[in-house]
Amino acid sequence: MKLRSFAAVGLCLLVIGGCRPAGDSQVTEPGTETTEPAAADDTLRLLYWQAPTILNPHFSSGFKDSEASRITLEPLASFDAEGNMVLFLAAEEPTLENGGVSEDGRTVTWKLKEGILWSDGTPFTAEDVAFTYEFIANPEVASNTAGTYETIESVEALDDTTVQITFTEPNPAWYLVFTGTQGMVLPKHMFEEYNGANGREAPANTMPVGTGPYRVVDFTPGDVVVYEANPNYRDTDALAFSRVELKGGGDATSAARAVLQTGDVDYAYNLQVEANVLEQFSQGGQGEVVTNFGSLIERIVLNFTDPNQATADGEVSSVEFDHPYLSDPQVREALALAIDRDTIAEQLYGPTGQATANFLVAPEPFRSANTEFTFDLEQAAALLDAAGWTDTNGNGTRDKDGQEMEMVFQTSVNPVRQKTQEIVKQSLEEIGIGVELKSIDASVYFSGDPASRETLERFQADIQMFATGNTNPDPGSYMKTYTCGEITSKENNWTKTNFPLL
Repeated sequence: MKLRSFAAVGLCLLVIGGCRPAGDSQVTEPGTETTEPAAADDTLRLLYWQAPTILNPHFSSGFKDSEASRITLEPLASFDAEGNMVLFLAAEEPTLENGGVSEDGRTVTWKLKEGILWSDGTPFTAEDVAFTYEFIANPEVASNTAGTYETIESVEALDDTTVQITFTEPNPAWYLVFTGTQGMVLPKHMFEEYNGANGREAPANTMPVGTGPYRVVDFTPGDVVVYEANPNYRDTDALAFSRVELKGGGDATSAARAVLQTGDVDYAYNLQVEANVLEQFSQGGQGEVVTNFGSLIERIVLNFTDPNQATADGEVSSVEFDHPYLSDPQVREALALAIDRDTIAEQLYGPTGQATANFLVAPEPFRSANTEFTFDLEQAAALLDAAGWTDTNGNGTRDKDGQEMEMVFQTSVNPVRQKTQEIVKQSLEEIGIGVELKSIDASVYFSGDPASRETLERFQADIQMFATGNTNPDPGSYMKTYTCGEITSKENNWTKTNFPLL
């Protein structure tokens, strides 16, 4: 079990340009004149090379979609870098002292801010919170965040500004629901008619109505999202920009160049670009690179099921069929020994790159200091020999009982990921494993579209690579990833998080 994921680098890269804050705007009566300068360009330009394709975070596995959604949708609360709760729709943090958390730990009551309006002018109430739970938990809706809410027995609106959550058992991690990236609240009046198998057909999935600082005025999936200041936002005076443009697509290298060299955009995110390239771009003087070690890790995941067999109803990578060799612990251990994490971290991510064997790297108190990894091709080859995988026909690839040890290794299109694939392929081929590399456009790979066969959830390959990590102070929901109840399958519309199908 511990060898199923090969964590590589836990590193977040941002590039920030000279953002243009809003100037002091003035309104003048017709026929009057002013000598004051015109307002500065107050459009914030963002560039995400992984383009958002849907603006409902409960229908996507990609951070590209949840981040684009977060500009207009809000959770009850979230957390700062130190793990302190930051309130958004909630008026106060529930505690034992104020009665928000019950003595038995089964009930949590949230007080909501008064007078909040959705961007279309409809009042926000506790009914929206209760409905959001109904929507997420409805198996016909098949939301990607349903697993986080499985601890809930009921959500009840006690009045317009009070919502009570009852858990199935005492829950010390009660703050994992309706908070953070998976906690964004949906407007009941926009989704009530789509609370079922037609959930993905709701117009608000692409033109969301939110309570956040900006509203969507134009969205072309896979391309551009345009936001303008939400006239019903509770604190419009605090907004630094009147307009936000999020451009998607292209590649990470072009995104970095657009900030650091040309200054065409203000901010680019998730720059999986080689360190020496970023350093060269930084000489342009238009922006700066900001790195931080967050909770995400780039990792390689092994498929425990056979991607080359289909069930009677056509499901590929089904738990009905074990993988012909990746289901063998000795083979998985050999692969772990054959991944050169240090080279990937140092050559591709630079001096700030860190290799790790941990699945959980943050928060710090939860990060294990007892894990380690070794790169040893000789030992890896010996393990494969011991498992009976040898090259009996002399074609350079190990085989056993007529089965060639050949794998398809897939990930999203990105220069660093493709170079990571090449490093891994070289090592695996040295020990007699055939590797076919496959790259998929990020807008498809991370779309969460159950109809697509190219998503990471469908996992129709032998190994795949992507970044993921814990996004809450308590890692409970993240550590559920590899439980049996989280196995993704045709039955649950491929919406769970256990992609390796352990």
